[in-house]
Amino acid sequence: MQRIAIDMDEVIADAYHRFFEWYERDFNCRLDPELCRGRYLRDAVPADHRSHVMKYAHTEGFFKDLPVMPDSQEVIRELSKKYEIFIASAAMEFKMSLVHKLEWMNEHFPFIPWNNIVFCGSKSIINADYLIDDHIRNFKGFEGQGILFTSPHNVNEPWSPRVNSWREVASLLL
Repeated sequence: MQRIAIDMDEVIADAYHRFFEWYERDFNCRLDPELCRGRYLRDAVPADHRSHVMKYAHTEGFFKDLPVMPDSQEVIRELSKKYEIFIASAAMEFKMSLVHKLEWMNEHFPFIPWNNIVFCGSKSIINADYLIDDHIRNFKGFEGQGILFTSPHNVNEPWSPRVNSWREVASLLL
């Protein structure tokens, strides 16, 4: 059976939602999502806000109850009938995220067994046929086929195959 490894943040969990939510809370202004097209969030905020915003993902609770990306649960459930599914998150970068990410997975994707959830640093260690991720850098050293999941920061990155939604993932892999 072929294997698919799937990233969490901005692929199945909407981390941008939390960034926008906390930014509005902390700076009393709404950040326009269009400002993030083609660049990282840190580059879309005023320079004097950057250091504060860069701490968000390292803060207790940031990853606790992120919204689920549309159609991801249904499509991944269908994929799991044809492929072995692994969740591969570079969570080691954000030590406060580990427990919340695992709890989030158990709540929203209970059909993925705990031993198919991998928290790592480099995704080059993942042995799968496909890796669905929003960062091209995670395809470096990965021996399978990288599939770029569109996110605001990567819209200008040249990569194929690219998917814009979980419905497109279904069309590509089911």
